[in-house]
Amino acid sequence: MSVTVPTAVPSSDLADTVLERLVTTYSEVADPERSVQMRAYMKDIAPFLGLTSPVRRDLSRTVLAGTPRPDEKDCTAIALRCWELPEREYAYFAVDYLRRHVKRCSSGFLPVVRQLVATRSWWDTVDALAAHVVGGLVAADPELRTVMDEWIEDDDLWVARTALLHQLRHKADTDVERLFAYCVRQSGHPDFFIRKAIGWCLREYAKTDPEAVRAFVAREGDRLSPLSMREALKNS
Repeated sequence: MSVTVPTAVPSSDLADTVLERLVTTYSEVADPERSVQMRAYMKDIAPFLGLTSPVRRDLSRTVLAGTPRPDEKDCTAIALRCWELPEREYAYFAVDYLRRHVKRCSSGFLPVVRQLVATRSWWDTVDALAAHVVGGLVAADPELRTVMDEWIEDDDLWVARTALLHQLRHKADTDVERLFAYCVRQSGHPDFFIRKAIGWCLREYAKTDPEAVRAFVAREGDRLSPLSMREALKNS
């Protein structure tokens, strides 16, 4: 199992500006009644401000109006500081921000993302980080595939799920051999979120090469859970 070494929050004038605006803007329109409903729906993973996604994204545009493009240090500071705040919407802001600016980050940013994946983990943040941030970093630097080889073996199911899902948007550029090997590696995992992820990444790749996915499921069906198989073949 690889170990997450906590990253210190770097100093960043941009992060200071963004976080000050963010907390003020979000908290001004918090909806306590809706926050209770959202917290219950998300299995009490964190408190919520009660902001719907459309409202939150409109507010985020206001927060970021006129701010400069970040560098990697700014992205690190903004993400880690958002993760320190209790309400879940701040983490959503960080995920959206990283999705927008992942191309401004080097392969050295991957340990920061792993820290986010492994902290206060749930599908709502992990899946977007996997597909859009980790996936973007690996696409830009294929040498990071060897790190994914470590993550798929991790005892933290969310880290392993990230390895499974990081190629969701790679389409024809998918490393198919790795994709199938990861699915086999985790095929016996007892957790719903891993079994679902196996089916999901196969189903997504089936949009590019349905015959390859059908052949894989036919070959490895005895290893795959019924859930994984149903998901993989849903659109095939």
